[in-house]
This record gives sequence, C-alpha cells and structure tokens, in this order.
Amino acid sequence: MKAVLINDDRSLRWDDVPDPICGPKDCIVKIAAAALNRADLMQREGDYPPPPGCPDWMGLEIAGTIVKVGEKAAKLSDWKVGDKVCALLGGGGYAQYANVKYDMLMPVPKGCSMVEAAAIPEASATAYLNLFIEGNIKPGDTLLMNAGASGLASVIIPMAKAFNVRVITTVISDEQAESIKHLNADIIVNTRKENITEVLKRELDAGRGVDVAIDCLGGEIMGKCIHYLKHAARWIMIAALAGQYTQIDLKNIYVRNVRIIGSTLRSRTPEMKAHILSCLVRDIWPKIESGQIRPTIYKVLPITEAEAAQDILYQSKHQGKVVMTVE
Repeated sequence: MKAVLINDDRSLRWDDVPDPICGPKDCIVKIAAAALNRADLMQREGDYPPPPGCPDWMGLEIAGTIVKVGEKAAKLSDWKVGDKVCALLGGGGYAQYANVKYDMLMPVPKGCSMVEAAAIPEASATAYLNLFIEGNIKPGDTLLMNAGASGLASVIIPMAKAFNVRVITTVISDEQAESIKHLNADIIVNTRKENITEVLKRELDAGRGVDVAIDCLGGEIMGKCIHYLKHAARWIMIAALAGQYTQIDLKNIYVRNVRIIGSTLRSRTPEMKAHILSCLVRDIWPKIESGQIRPTIYKVLPITEAEAAQDILYQSKHQGKVVMTVE
C-alpha cells in the first residue's frame, strides 16, 4: 500500500510501505478520508513522535470501510467486513489502509459522509475529554474557547452549545468572526480590536464569569486572562501556539481556587481512549445525527497533495477541518 512519508528535509512524499498486519484484536480499515490536526505538523517537525507500535507516518483520524476483522475482535465486538467506521489512531492515518484495535472504532454517524466522519474522532474525543472529563462542565456554565476559527473550536463550540453551555470565543479578524457565526458562540471577540481581558472582567463583574477555559494558545495573554475567572474555574492548556511562557499572579490562583490543567489526548492510555470513544457514541452521536453538532469542513484535498493540505494549517488559513480523500 501507499502512505505519506516524511523526507529528511521534512518534505512529504506518497510512497510504498508494507501492508498493515491484522492482529487478533484488530480490524483492517480501507481508508476513504483522513483529517488533519496540528499534531501532524508537530510530528513532521520531529516534536511529537507516534506512540510505540504505531506506524511512522502521520494521521490521527480516519473514516473508511472494514475489510478484515481479527479473530478476537470478532468475538469481542460486533464489527464485520463492510461496516462503515471512523477511528481514532495513535498514528498512521495518512495511508490507504490502517490496522485499528476494535475498541478504537466507531460507526459513521447516520447522515455523515466519509469526509465528515473523518473530521470527527480526534477533535470530538479531545473536545469531550476537555469539556466533560477535565473541565466537568455543566449546563449553564460559561466556556472560554480560544482560537475560535480553529478546527478544534469548530467541534468544541457546537458540542458545548448542544449541552446548553454559554460560549465566549476569540478570533483575530472580522472575516474570521463572520466565518464562525454558524457555530453560535454567544460572544465572539476580535482580539485585534478588543482586549479579551476587559471582556472577561466585564463578564465576571456581571455574574457571567468563565467556568472553564480551553486554551491552545498560551503565551503572555494567558497569565492576564486567568485572573478573571469564576471561583473554582478550570483553565485547560492543550497547546501553546502563542508561546510557552507567561506570568501569573499565584495568589489569585489559590484565593480563587482556580485549577490549571495540562491535557493531551495522545498521551492517554488505550483504555482511557476507548472509554472516551464509547462516551462519544453514547452522548454525542445522537446530537450529530440530529444535526445539533456537525463538523465544519474547510477544504478537501486528495492525499497526494498532503503538503498543500498541511500548508493550510501552517498558515492558519482555515476555519474548520482540512480533510484528505484517499483513492
């Protein structure tokens, strides 16, 4: 089969690799679509190696068709050849086929295309983990979701809204603000025009302070914003695209009982990931199938144009998910 490999100069090529081996608890999936994530860029740059046992090539989420079921997988699950599935991977999604442990597979939600289904697993699992497990968010709470035009925000914001959570999000232009209106965030802050700390202070003073923040930016502004959260709020760091360092008033943290939580999905145990996926099918699939939650697709490219697809993420041009189709 073929997969997207990283050259020594970090360029990409579509080249031959060994076919995946179906272990006893695995299913082989013929991949129809693979979605992109910033973790793919980090892996390409040598900063985010795949977990042990995973292929060297990138790709965390796919959709496709089961073409083989391992002996134990057949006994432990209801999966069968021909089932349409989407999957969360430790790596290896930029390819024609993947071997996937049976409990990392989910059915394609009714009414979803393969492209839409490929955009669901990693982002939805990350959203669920940080909203409900790490964030313990409840209906009526307020969420701050930074980088509202990102692919992850395009999942987190509708998921939060589907559970009656109030959402504040940030963008860096009026064009981005317009492009994410369909996500139905309650407040969209263009940080080139308005100071986000002033917005958070105003909301806190009005009794509508932030209960949970999900932050992929970090940097100097994180330390300023964290002073304006509700008592016992949770600030969840999932990346630091705007910088790894900030300055925080520690007294504010302990007086207000604010918790700073570091969180990545990829580092979780296989058992934890399987639990999250089962929660998605139970809690989130009905809302996807009813139309309350729907992945936002920014652009679809063939997998042979993986460099062009990743360039969209490098340049932060997208509002939603970038997906590659596989022939």
